[in-house]
Amino acid sequence: MRFSPLLAACLLSALTTLPVLAQTPAHERMKALQADPAALQNAIAAGKKASFFCANCHGENGIAKTTDVPNLAGQHPSYLLEQIRKFGAGERKDQFMQGLIKVLNDEERAQITLYYASVKVPPAKADPEHTKQGKILFEKLCARCHGAGARGTEIYPRLAGQQQPYLQKSITHYRDGTGVRNNPLMAISTAGLKNEDILALSHFLAQLP
Repeated sequence: MRFSPLLAACLLSALTTLPVLAQTPAHERMKALQADPAALQNAIAAGKKASFFCANCHGENGIAKTTDVPNLAGQHPSYLLEQIRKFGAGERKDQFMQGLIKVLNDEERAQITLYYASVKVPPAKADPEHTKQGKILFEKLCARCHGAGARGTEIYPRLAGQQQPYLQKSITHYRDGTGVRNNPLMAISTAGLKNEDILALSHFLAQLP
C-alpha cells in the first residue's frame, strides 16, 4: 500500500479535528471512584455483577463469544463509558444495546466500565507471516490515534488483543463504507488498504498484549 499526496493531506486535515469526550455525571462519578482505591475496588466488584447481561455476547470477562461483537476487556474506561452514552442517546444504533443500556443508572454505567477496564486481555492467536507487514501498516496508519501499543485512549478504542476476524470485518467495513458506523478519519485511513493489507493488520493487532 502506498500513500498518495492527496490521501496524506486528507488524513492530516482530519487529524486536526479530533473527537471530544463528553463530560457527563457518569464520567464525573467514574473519576471520583478512580480517585479512591477502596471505592474503585468495590466498584469493580459491583461492575462485574452488573455486567451479567453483557456476558451473553461479550463474554463473562469481556472476551467476546462470537466474532460479530468486540472484546470489552482492557478498554479505556472513559472510552467505554462514552460508547454507553452514545447507545443510550441513540447516537449509536443497535436496538438490543440501546434497550439494555437505557435501564442502567450513572453508578452502574461507571461500575461496568471500570470492571471491563480492569480485565487483562490475553493476546489472540495470529499468523506470524502477516504480522510483519501488519506492524508497518499499523505504525503508518493507526498508532497516532490508537497508541503505540494499540491499547487505545479516552476517545479511541483498544485494538490490541481484539479478535482477528472482528478486526478484519470492521476495517473492511470502514474502507468500503458498508458498516453501521461512519467515521471520516477511519474512512480516509483505510481507503488505500487492499484486502491482504487488512488481513495483515488484523493479525498484527490480534496478537498484541
